[in-house]
Amino acid sequence: MIWKPELTVAAVVEERGRFLIVEERAARRRVFNQPAGHVEEGEDFVRAVVRETLEETAWQFEPQAIVGVYLWKNPTNQKTFLRVAYSGTVSSQDVSRPLDVGILRVHWLTRDQLLGNEARLRSPMVLRCVDDYLAGVRFPLGLLSQLPPEQVAARAAVL
Repeated sequence: MIWKPELTVAAVVEERGRFLIVEERAARRRVFNQPAGHVEEGEDFVRAVVRETLEETAWQFEPQAIVGVYLWKNPTNQKTFLRVAYSGTVSSQDVSRPLDVGILRVHWLTRDQLLGNEARLRSPMVLRCVDDYLAGVRFPLGLLSQLPPEQVAARAAVL
């Protein structure tokens, strides 16, 4: 059996005690999540998190560190997600930019507000990322390396 977890990225952005959060429709529910989404084929992690943040919030995201790598299996649909969460800052918002389909609103919420809406969090990874960020967990961006296809092809030719 081939196991294929969904590879996703998420942005943890905090300003003055509030976190950038999207309210979105997922499985017929209104849920809260970090700006997050799937890594597309051929896309590196950093580009993916910058793209997803822009598409879901219209904010320009500047990743500064990795907060964590999280593995979670959704008990409802049995899908497994591998999430790489990045912390960073946002510099500007293009208010004329339409948000991704399914995104209802963009919020700035405190940890307590997220905790008070725990039943509406898209997954337990949302609060875990915030808690790890608040605990000071940071890894350098270079922790994850993506080898360019030409380097992999050259190495395979040698073997």
